[in-house]
Amino acid sequence: MAPKTMPEHPLFRVRPISPFLEMGAYEALWSKRGTTFKSLSERFVRHPGSVPSDFVSQSEARDCAMLVKRRFDAAEGTGFGVHVHGAGEYPMQLRDAVHPVALLYYKGWWDLANSRSVAVVGSRKPSLEGLSRVRRLVRELVADNFTVVSGLAAGIDRVAHETAIEEDGRTIAVIGTPLSHVYPKENTSLQHHIASHFLVVSQVPLMRYESQDYRLNRFFFPERNATMSALTEATIIVEAGEKSGTLVQARAALRQKRKLFVLDSCFRNPRLTWPARLERQGAIRIRDYDEVKQCLSSSSH
Repeated sequence: MAPKTMPEHPLFRVRPISPFLEMGAYEALWSKRGTTFKSLSERFVRHPGSVPSDFVSQSEARDCAMLVKRRFDAAEGTGFGVHVHGAGEYPMQLRDAVHPVALLYYKGWWDLANSRSVAVVGSRKPSLEGLSRVRRLVRELVADNFTVVSGLAAGIDRVAHETAIEEDGRTIAVIGTPLSHVYPKENTSLQHHIASHFLVVSQVPLMRYESQDYRLNRFFFPERNATMSALTEATIIVEAGEKSGTLVQARAALRQKRKLFVLDSCFRNPRLTWPARLERQGAIRIRDYDEVKQCLSSSSH
């Protein structure tokens, strides 16, 4: 699947767009009570060709943008950028999501978003066997020149990123916090390393994240899973429990017509019902990496 970056609506081509002001407008929209990714997406569907600043005054957009820039500049790490739907290098494969994001924040090497990539995800508390499997899988993906994408959570995600780096591969972190925050805290140095040498991506509005009850911020994590799935050409589930957030990404991948691979070891766990259920819906049961390679090779032609 070749990444797409061209705007999909002709109205986008008739006016200049300022990423700085669009960032501020995006933050301003999120500061309004009841705003969700679903409600924003539906608003943009009702107004084809629109961008965030069409719904916010220029002064409010500018004020919000300046606040966010100060917060990001004060945070440790490299500079940041934004991509807006309808301008520049916004990755059009994200439009395959049910509620696609209007704007992405990023730190690092943006060109990685246009490389062939596979998401590797799973439990925050994996077994020793699961850790061994993810390391082996990532080594093989790196050897075949795939960028390894994960969510920078504890467990499988962290090991997927670390192994890609150890193997001199490429990795992208799609995080569930603003760029200036880290969760879990023990991944702070890893997030900074990925931002400095690879790519960190976030759709999470800083002002909303910092102003609302922290317990509500957990809802940003499943939303980023849908974005991670859309950004990549396939998702591989290494290990996950019955109520794992990983299953949000699995369902998103199937809706987005992405390849969804599930390791055979998941099917052999008698306590799990989700592997068989996902297989009936289109997931692919794999016993080794060669099966992944074969499926991805056939889809690239």
